[in-house]
Amino acid sequence: MAKKIKIKTHSGAKKRFSLTKTGKVKRAMTKKRHLLNGHGKTTKLKRALRGTTYADKTNEAAIKRMILYK
Repeated sequence: MAKKIKIKTHSGAKKRFSLTKTGKVKRAMTKKRHLLNGHGKTTKLKRALRGTTYADKTNEAAIKRMILYK
């Protein structure tokens, strides 16, 4: 009898993505990791980057494979 193998969740992906009730992949905005004061990013831009957005449909299948059990 073949042994069932559990697939591990990708630890980097589980920190970065979550699924909505409808199955969309939610992610944080990019470009908010460093150079946040006095390097060309306005307060308005930084405030807009606080929110979340959805991952592109072309990447959705790959992300869902990485976060199977989430």
